[in-house]
Amino acid sequence: MLPDPEKNTGEGPNWSGMQALVVLAVVLSLTMLGSLFVDQAPIEARLSYSEIKQKIRDGDIQSAELHEHDIVVTTKALDAAEAEQFGAVIPMQGDPELLSLLEEQGIEITATEPEDVSIFAYLLPWVLILGVYLWLQRRMMSNIAGGGLGGGLGGGPGGVAGNILGGRFMKPSKPSRKTTFNDVAGQDQAKQEVAELVEFLRDPEKFHRVGAEVPHGVLLVGPPGTGKTLLAKALAGEADVPFFSTSGSEFIEIFVGVGAGRVRKMFEEARKAAPSIIFIDELDSIGRTRGTGLGGGHDEREQTLNQILAELDGFGEREAVVVLAATNRPDVLDPALLRPGRFDRHVTLNLPDKQARRAILDIHARKLPLEDTSDLDMVAAGTPGFSGADLKNLLNEAAIGTARRNASLITRADLDEARDKVMMGTVRTLAIRPQERHRLAVHEAGHAAVAYFTPGADPLYKVTIIPRGQALGGTHTLPESERHTLDEDFLHTQLVILLAGRAAERLFLGTVSSGADDDIRRATEQARSMVARWGMTEDLGPVDLRQSEDHPFLGRTIAQPTSHSDATAAAVDRAVIELLKTAEAAATEALTQHRGQVDQLISRLEADETLGFDAIRACLDPERVVEQPERALPPIGKVPSVQ
Repeated sequence: MLPDPEKNTGEGPNWSGMQALVVLAVVLSLTMLGSLFVDQAPIEARLSYSEIKQKIRDGDIQSAELHEHDIVVTTKALDAAEAEQFGAVIPMQGDPELLSLLEEQGIEITATEPEDVSIFAYLLPWVLILGVYLWLQRRMMSNIAGGGLGGGLGGGPGGVAGNILGGRFMKPSKPSRKTTFNDVAGQDQAKQEVAELVEFLRDPEKFHRVGAEVPHGVLLVGPPGTGKTLLAKALAGEADVPFFSTSGSEFIEIFVGVGAGRVRKMFEEARKAAPSIIFIDELDSIGRTRGTGLGGGHDEREQTLNQILAELDGFGEREAVVVLAATNRPDVLDPALLRPGRFDRHVTLNLPDKQARRAILDIHARKLPLEDTSDLDMVAAGTPGFSGADLKNLLNEAAIGTARRNASLITRADLDEARDKVMMGTVRTLAIRPQERHRLAVHEAGHAAVAYFTPGADPLYKVTIIPRGQALGGTHTLPESERHTLDEDFLHTQLVILLAGRAAERLFLGTVSSGADDDIRRATEQARSMVARWGMTEDLGPVDLRQSEDHPFLGRTIAQPTSHSDATAAAVDRAVIELLKTAEAAATEALTQHRGQVDQLISRLEADETLGFDAIRACLDPERVVEQPERALPPIGKVPSVQ
């Protein structure tokens, strides 16, 4: 159904009576074009030209009708109703013998006057189609360069919503007070810094009277899922001002200059609606350091960035417009964005600690039917390294599992299953051979036994040989408290536990397998960090010998040129190898001392597939008094589970 010609819905170009006429003209022109090539002659059968001439020679033809390019003949018959008609195309060069042959046979000849069709009749449909195409093209370009963005932001005609190539900008409106600082948990420091802007937006004259100038640019920095966008919406909700929200990627188009035009229009609309807030998500998509693009100074991305810098400098002292931007890649931003007067205030949103995770869970669990709300304490304690988005996803997976089993309440078992699914993936059904199953039980029992007997290790939670995601099994431990620094003794203990699975395979089976691949990789990374980053060796000392640097939030490493000699690099390798061999020897020694108990753990693990803390203790040392950790979920994050 066509849109109402008199109504602009904001979802496409404005339809008018002229546009409807253009569409009608195109349809009629196409119909005319088709009619030019339709043969109007009443022909019942087609024959070759030679067959027609033979019928004429044989005297079977009563009459002939000549057209410009063909001939239609009627056969002789006693009854006119029984006469037949045949047609054939006359050769392009014509046939001078045809008329004489018809006259010799005494055939009645009639001819039709050729149609006078001008070249304009053939070209008219194509001219109209081309005209409509150029008209639409011009309209789209005018929307981009002219009022496209302004309409999308201000709600006027010709807006971005109706612009095919325009960005997806939201109309400014005073946000509902449903989103406030009460909806943001676990980021108290960040909320405190941002809350200072609320008074400025509510009563800017209060600050102007004493000559104070509140920062116009605030950069929200933090890992993905920590609530940067939510904090920006909460600020707009608290201040009760218009909120302009967009993403950095929406400024970029294939047409050079479009992004800069959109930036100008957005800031212009924000100034008109002041006091107001502009929020640019994923600023790193357009704010990367200049000079790295292939387009040089004419690169669309760089022109957009230049326009943003110019707009930030163009704010007057009395303009109550605050620009918030969010990124998880502050290391790639252009330095000009971060200088004083632009995004000079940086608000960091960190991953939440235990108390903050509990507060976040309370918010996301408001509408969830939990069997026991105290289970959230267990979830908060066992999820270090989780962001707010991760915690929300965990509760959602638990609710999905509850609905799948047709239950009405979310239990601790549902939360535990959701945690395992988020951490390692869904349970896989694999046809594992008995020999592989036994080796897997030996491997995981080795991790569990060494973690149990080694002083200073985190308490065990459970061990399993059920495949999930890419892991065939796992040994999970619980940290006794949040760790912000890792001491040398703890790191050595982690190396011993990581290599205990491989040591158990060699001790109990006589060979090792590829199952220790992830353990060796993680142990090597940790040992190299101990040597090259943290100076935990006497021979090399406190020297930074890294060949890569960690990303500040995403946990990735970025390669960088080495600044030390080959001899020093070789010394680093020797120190790393020595640490790993020492750790493996310690794991082998611990397993040898408790070989009988480990054998019992292996047998029990093969039979039950998953063992909790009590079952592990019953196999390894039932006489030893070790209390089960108060927390009931395994950790995820900086201290990962051993696989």
